[in-house]
Amino acid sequence: MSFSRWWTETTASLGDRVPLPLAALLLVLAAATIAVAWYTYPAWVPRRLPRLRRRKARRERPRPATAAAPAVPAAREPVDEPPAAVHLSLADRLAAEGRYAEAVRERLRGMLRELVTRRMVRVRSGMTVTEVIAAASEHHPPAGPPLRAAGAIFSELWYAERPATAEHDRRMREHAGDLHRALAEPAEREDRP
Repeated sequence: MSFSRWWTETTASLGDRVPLPLAALLLVLAAATIAVAWYTYPAWVPRRLPRLRRRKARRERPRPATAAAPAVPAAREPVDEPPAAVHLSLADRLAAEGRYAEAVRERLRGMLRELVTRRMVRVRSGMTVTEVIAAASEHHPPAGPPLRAAGAIFSELWYAERPATAEHDRRMREHAGDLHRALAEPAEREDRP
């Protein structure tokens, strides 16, 4: 039996049992249900599918015979370096490895961290580099030119996807130094009589 003949006979027998308006209504409802499910797809799928977990037998580790454990783990001890210095040292390491785009990004992070630690700008989640620079320039105008220049270099490398060079890293170092001096000038003026 050919497909066309099967189709004709199946639809004819279905038409004998189900009235045409009801069949059309059922098809429209099915299409609408599929469309709504398709439109809201991520919402009705659970974020994490449940997993069957096997319980593992806990093994007791032998404890060392030392007298006392330190009260604070070594990983949580305060670091002497300020956060901006961490970014700058990472940027130096990346530049030494020839990874100039990452070095530029870390230098910009260090510059922004310095603004945050000096309370020149309050960074909110989701702010872009341009928004942070605009907020910092509004609060402290001398910081504007080095920040805008650093933001332009960052955007050129990361958003325009231009290849990074040692020249970009050198210019970012200069802009970071200019920003540091611009932020230090008001403190020096306040210290003077």
